[in-house]
Amino acid sequence: MPLPDALLARLREIFPDDALATGEVERRAFARDNSRHQQLPEAVVFPTGHAQVEALVRACREYKVPITARGGGTSSTGASVPAAGGVVACFARMNRILRIAPDDRLAVVEPGVTNDALQLALATHGFFWAPDPGSAPWCAVGGNLACNAGGPRAVKYGATRDNVLGLRAVAGTGAGFRAGTHTTKDSTGYDLTRLLIGSEGTLALITEATLKLTPRPGAVRTLRASYADTNAAAQAVARIMAQAVTPSALEFMDALALKLARNFQPEAGVPEAGALLLIEVDGEPETLDVAAAAVTRAARGAGLVELVAATDAAETAALWAARKALSLAQRAVTQHKINEDVVVPVSRLPALVDGVRALADRHAVPIVSFGHAGNGNLHVNLLPRDVDEIERAYAALPELFALVLALEGTLSGEHGIGLVKREYMPLALGAETLALMHAVKLAFDPDGILNPDKLLP
Repeated sequence: MPLPDALLARLREIFPDDALATGEVERRAFARDNSRHQQLPEAVVFPTGHAQVEALVRACREYKVPITARGGGTSSTGASVPAAGGVVACFARMNRILRIAPDDRLAVVEPGVTNDALQLALATHGFFWAPDPGSAPWCAVGGNLACNAGGPRAVKYGATRDNVLGLRAVAGTGAGFRAGTHTTKDSTGYDLTRLLIGSEGTLALITEATLKLTPRPGAVRTLRASYADTNAAAQAVARIMAQAVTPSALEFMDALALKLARNFQPEAGVPEAGALLLIEVDGEPETLDVAAAAVTRAARGAGLVELVAATDAAETAALWAARKALSLAQRAVTQHKINEDVVVPVSRLPALVDGVRALADRHAVPIVSFGHAGNGNLHVNLLPRDVDEIERAYAALPELFALVLALEGTLSGEHGIGLVKREYMPLALGAETLALMHAVKLAFDPDGILNPDKLLP
């Protein structure tokens, strides 16, 4: 539905000149994300400050018009698609790093700062922010917060929720508020900070974040272990995570993932194997040999074919080449990829890998498994190439989720729920839990204008 004239006039006052876009071409650029869902918004606004966001929410609430927050638009779940139309709030112009305080190990940033830009700024101070999603060059911190982004480093340093101290935000009522502190310890009331992280913009619009920083390690050692089959690699993951040294990355690729990477980028030297683990340890140079030796011992075992250690930056890049090539390699196979990011306890990873392989055989559809094995977080990508395979792939999804939940896992580790997994939420959460979540939503957003039709069934 078109926006009411009175609301449009109000938006022009709040967002003068090019801070408001209503032309179809401009709006179409904000109709989709990395999912295959799309919906044209009625207007796009570009806030530059907290007060504008408060005014925006108050105006839209008065006319019951939906608001969808957007950063880099890299969500794979439809979380940033304006499913109910209305207004998209693009935070790309709120991209300032307000403060970096190495002595307090924190940074204060606006939500439109890209992950890459933040990491570059922090590097000059000898620090980094732990979340490192594959879309780091394009994704914004606000999106990382909305979906609780992770990445390879989460195995040692945690995901977004573990690396935020406080937030400033605007609830669906139009009321601005602060949550959290500038301290690493806080036992003062409900933890609204962690509640907002992962809520996909359904509770509040984040306008500022205080992030917990981590010192950059003095050295990194990278190893690549090839195995005869996926089960042998999964068993090695369980052994690695059962010993004292926590790797800073522990990535898994199955045989089909390796084949795709090899075909797409032959020069990368991707080995032929049943499965591969890419392992990194970090720390001070004098401790690295001991850490690498401990991880190497755990990686050895039945099914190990080859274990290679990088000796310099060039060899490290070469070992990572297979993992880096995989996303583009999958797109070369099909435009109908179904990307799931399920999680199980690490000890159940072998059962998940076996179950996914059986699922691919049973439904006769290619499935590539890879991802952050140290967290038990696998990207299970179904790659249907024609109409029949697409139908079989979607038929396999409930079985995949049932398998994951039977293994005491959950539906998403870092992508979130968005549009694509809403219908499966009752499989993962009981009616009582969902009722509490709906009550929380009502408290923050009584008129349901913030990112409607997302997350909660």
